[in-house]
Formats: sequence, C-alpha cells, structure tokens
Amino acid sequence: MKDDRVYLRHIQECIRRIEEDVADGREQFLESHTLQDAVLRNLQTMAESTQRISEDLKETHPDVEWHRIAAFRNVLVHDYLGIDVERIWEIAQRDVPKLKQAVLAILEERNNQSS
Repeated sequence: MKDDRVYLRHIQECIRRIEEDVADGREQFLESHTLQDAVLRNLQTMAESTQRISEDLKETHPDVEWHRIAAFRNVLVHDYLGIDVERIWEIAQRDVPKLKQAVLAILEERNNQSS
C-alpha cells in the first residue's frame, strides 16, 4: 500500500493543472474543447486518486466529501455524453479550490506527523 501522501500530491498536481487551464477565464474555457478536455481529464484523474486514499485518512477528514468526489468520477467516466461544461466550470471555480485547501491542510498535517 502506498503512502497517502503520494495520492494527495497527485491530487494537488491535478488541481494545479485545472487552475492553469481555467486561468484565462470562463469564455476562453467555454470556447476551447482542448481546455475542456484537459480539465475533464484532470478532474477524472484527481477523483480516481481520491479513491485510492486510505479509509483511515478519509475517516479522519470527514469534511472532505470523498463519496461525492467518487460519484462525480463515475459521472465523468460513464456519463460523458451528459456532461455540462457550464457545470464543469462551476466545479472548477467552487469545489476545486475547497479541495485544494483541504489537501494542503492534510499534507501539512501528515508532514508534521513525520517530522
């Protein structure tokens, strides 16, 4: 079993890429299939990494909606024809920053425990 920090850092990297891909604003995102595809791919990869985090960590951090993230991953993978890019934009703006803060806090906590 890998250290949860590996997955947390991977989530952090996906978030960085999402932030980069939406940095030029909503109109640019909505007009670019390439940006949309990149954000969708990173959301999917990020959500997959959350599923690999240990149950212990998830139980210790119930403030993160781990089950909602997993359910969202299933939508991205299995219901791709029904994806609304406006909704993806909202998730990138509202939910991704919250997850970023939670992941940063968890990583800091884990790093302090290792010291």
